[in-house]
Amino acid sequence: MVPENAETFSTLVLGASCKPDRFSYLAIKNLVKNGVRVYAIGSRPCFVDGIQVYVEKIDISNLHTVTLYLNNQNQIAFYDYIIGLKPKRIIFNPGSENPDMVRLARENGISYVFGCTLVMLNDGSFFV
Repeated sequence: MVPENAETFSTLVLGASCKPDRFSYLAIKNLVKNGVRVYAIGSRPCFVDGIQVYVEKIDISNLHTVTLYLNNQNQIAFYDYIIGLKPKRIIFNPGSENPDMVRLARENGISYVFGCTLVMLNDGSFFV
């Protein structure tokens, strides 16, 4: 069941993939299915369930969540961008854990979760 306030949880999928077997691809599909406004940045342009995957940083206002599908080395180029978006939360999906990004989040008052976006959508904890 899609929560009434799902659109308030606008989410950037960072490390989005055009490949159907990737977790970031599945995350986009499940976020859309749950009524979340989705933005996506990846290494190749494509569309996933009508969501454009950009290859460059895009301007986003009123962003709630950044869900990371990049390893810590590939996150470095996005540190300032992520902090500049002023999200309320960062989700570190498995394999994206990064103590430097956690420190930056903490210093900038951004909450963070070590979890899996797909599991969080499934059990309802994404919308908390």
